[in-house]
Amino acid sequence: MKPYIYASTLAVALMASTALAGTYSRTDTGIVVKPDTGTAKEIRLNVITDSIIQVVGVDDPARAQLPSLMAVAKPEGKFTVAEGKGSVTVKAAAASAQVDLSTGRITFFNAKGQPVLKEVKSAITPVTVEGKSYVATTAQFNPGTTEAFYGLGQHQNAQMNLNGEDIELRQHNMDIGIPFVVSDKNYGVLWDNNSVTRFGNPVRFGLASRDLKLTALDGSKGLTAKYYVDDKLILTRVEPDIRYQFLSDVDKYWPTDPALSKAATTGKKVKVVWEGSATSDTPGVHKMRLFASDYVTMKVDGKTIFDHGIWRMGWNAWYNNFEQTFVKNKPVKFQVEWLPSGGLISLHHSNPEPAADKHSLRFTSEAGTGLTYYFISADSLDGVISGYHTVTGKPPMMPKWAYGFWQSRQRYETQDQLLGVLKTYRDNKWPIDNIVQDWFYWPEDQWGSHKFDPVRFPDPQKLVDEVHKQNARIMISIWGKFYPNTDNYKELDAKGYMWRRNVELGAKDWVGPGYLNSHYSPYNQEARDIYYRQMKEGLAKYGFDAWWMDNTEPDVRSNTSPEEFAELITPTQMGPGALVHNAYSTMSSQAVYEGLKADQPDKRQFILTRSGFAGVQRNAAALWSGDVVGTWDNLYDQISAGVQTGFSGVPNWTHDIGGYAQETRFQGKDVGALQENRAAGGTGTAEDLKEWRELNQRWWQFGAFSPLFRSHGEGVKREIHEISPPGSPMRANMVWFLELRYRLMPYIYSAAADAHYESAPIMRGFALDFPTDARGKDVKDAYMFGKSILVAPVTKYQATSRSVYFPAGANWYNAYTGETVKGGQTQTVAAPLDQLPLFVKAGSILPMGPVMQYVDEKPDAALTINVYTGADGRYSLYEDDGVSNGYEKGKFTRIPFSYSDKTGELTIGARTGQYDKMVAVRTFKVRFLKAGDKTTDFDAPAINVAYSGNAVKVKRP
Repeated sequence: MKPYIYASTLAVALMASTALAGTYSRTDTGIVVKPDTGTAKEIRLNVITDSIIQVVGVDDPARAQLPSLMAVAKPEGKFTVAEGKGSVTVKAAAASAQVDLSTGRITFFNAKGQPVLKEVKSAITPVTVEGKSYVATTAQFNPGTTEAFYGLGQHQNAQMNLNGEDIELRQHNMDIGIPFVVSDKNYGVLWDNNSVTRFGNPVRFGLASRDLKLTALDGSKGLTAKYYVDDKLILTRVEPDIRYQFLSDVDKYWPTDPALSKAATTGKKVKVVWEGSATSDTPGVHKMRLFASDYVTMKVDGKTIFDHGIWRMGWNAWYNNFEQTFVKNKPVKFQVEWLPSGGLISLHHSNPEPAADKHSLRFTSEAGTGLTYYFISADSLDGVISGYHTVTGKPPMMPKWAYGFWQSRQRYETQDQLLGVLKTYRDNKWPIDNIVQDWFYWPEDQWGSHKFDPVRFPDPQKLVDEVHKQNARIMISIWGKFYPNTDNYKELDAKGYMWRRNVELGAKDWVGPGYLNSHYSPYNQEARDIYYRQMKEGLAKYGFDAWWMDNTEPDVRSNTSPEEFAELITPTQMGPGALVHNAYSTMSSQAVYEGLKADQPDKRQFILTRSGFAGVQRNAAALWSGDVVGTWDNLYDQISAGVQTGFSGVPNWTHDIGGYAQETRFQGKDVGALQENRAAGGTGTAEDLKEWRELNQRWWQFGAFSPLFRSHGEGVKREIHEISPPGSPMRANMVWFLELRYRLMPYIYSAAADAHYESAPIMRGFALDFPTDARGKDVKDAYMFGKSILVAPVTKYQATSRSVYFPAGANWYNAYTGETVKGGQTQTVAAPLDQLPLFVKAGSILPMGPVMQYVDEKPDAALTINVYTGADGRYSLYEDDGVSNGYEKGKFTRIPFSYSDKTGELTIGARTGQYDKMVAVRTFKVRFLKAGDKTTDFDAPAINVAYSGNAVKVKRP
């Protein structure tokens, strides 16, 4: 069908004026508007579904648009078009968009016809990237809004409600950018751009001197910098900024004083102290960031803002956000003390914005071919996430064993070492489903060969077979990184699919003497097919069960500047690397997932990837929070990181229990050897060891109530028998929570099914289940695990209690005491070291099973159905075979439960569906809990019910 041109009545009326209203045309999928003003010469609206509308704005209608790397949906929605006074509206059943024909600005409406998203600014600006013409894009909506925003991936700054926050979406070892935001007004925006993107302030943070006037102690411009070696002052100078953010900065700016150079090679302690003041001619609350690794302390006007608790390993610095009020031209004193040990540091600043701009929904991207985004409307936040899955792909069901316990280490050096750990778990009857072989199983100089070192791993097939004989699964680490001497590098390079620049520059990695290396570019089908085939021929043939795709940011070379990094990832098959910077993980995981799915069509796959992007969930991919560190602050950061990942449409998420890297004081001989079996050289005291164990015990408790339960890290071994003393309360508590995880498997697996079928995150921010509770919308230290259990991790050393906010609209049962708490209030609750505060919502129906050594050990075991009285409740128990893709053909069952608190009756409904090897007849042990009844009383009296699939009613005693 040819599009028809409709001249607006306003355009006719203004025919003689100097400003003309635009025109529009109807298409098979929506409308095309040509506004009279603005940088978008053409705006295309496509109706994807009844509730999803795509917008594509272009500065030049002839410019070829980059194919979407995130979206898989095509326009299929039914719609009508109506012309208004100076506007045109495209309307679908549950969403509509009105375009101003003069300006091209768009207002979006929900199913009730209420305006929820109103564009006030947008711009498409020509930019040149690698000598080619592209565009930078920006759009702003809802200025001055009070709504709450969530999502945008996984970030490490303890942020929940993102209204007023500035977040840069640039993939990093510990930080994952997904340009999808959801509003508590029940809509979402998916920003379809693969380049570095900013949410919030479109202006990047800059070094402090960009916006502030820095004054050193002697009154000169800059900050006074003092360099010490073993507390002896070696050098004093004035520096324009704290500016050691990238390795190139260190090379350029670090003092050449011989004493400092010698200290780096002799192990002496170096200290740098910056002092001075800052003034601004812009009064108000300024946003600031201290980027740092190693130990650092910061004081502002004498007040400690950060102390040594923000330690990070030297090669993996990160931002520490804070706000500072400036009075016009009034000095604010700064002091930063840093103990460098190969690390980095810099101080960044951003001027305050008008409140209306600060509190708006804004996206800004550095490079693309057009301004493209999706408006998604729904009647709940889960529904908005479902719309995101419609556009970018639904997460498939993960295998059931993925929700059991994963034991990992950086790294098992031999196959006997790995098998020995698994045997220890089985011998001790500690439940485990998965064990992990991390990197460096290959010969030292053969990264990317997909070959095993024949000395350390003489029989890979036996390794896999022995794991399977122990009723466990094994995951193996794979990378997009290759050494140029490998056949795999050479094959990819011959096709132009290797990024050569890192090799050409002679950059070497940290392995042994250092080796030349780079990454492949996965931005076309042939490159992905080659990558998968190489992996298949080298590794998949052995029968590994899961794939750990490490370094998918990708970190081609650590700690390079954005300009240096852009050079290292260019060219790609789709243009300059900057154009597709953020999408690497989605493209590379797609290579593995599609290849495995074609070769193993009835087997569920599992991929763990260190980075993520929109669409990554469709590739059977789970995310983890990267190489976080073992500090209490970083444990706290993981709570909001996991919740926001769920809001971002990725339900399966995990973290390194205990933190990947540890301070030197935690690396003594008493708690395990350092990586690669080097002699332990820790400085830890007995108190340090006590703190380390407590940190791990608390982190382990949090891990048991994370979507995926996985212990991993370098330096200190993380296995139960390595990290906890025999017979200790710590070991008993770790085993207790491990067993509790398996008791909860019916509940956890049903929550996983809800993530697939209903797009319901497993780890849930309070806004999802309590949308009318304003106080709960910014809670960042607690969450719902599934829809029934409130989890409040303990993140402070030696804490034996903590404050918990209980969402309004429900009463809550303390899992340990049975005490009930009314929602809508904050209480201090007991949190002894052996307890993670857990509360169950009244009206919940919570299924639990027995302790098992692996998830499918006892498929016909009796299930305890815990009914928490005091409110009505409903629940749907999901079951399938746990390993095949039969669920895609309807091979699964649902058993509905409903409870009426008024009648005291639980109805177990008729089972629907069936699957191969289904347990047709089973026993339910029904337990009605009232105030004072403990969830953790696993052997409490219950009513036995024989269930064969027909409806049955159970009366409360």
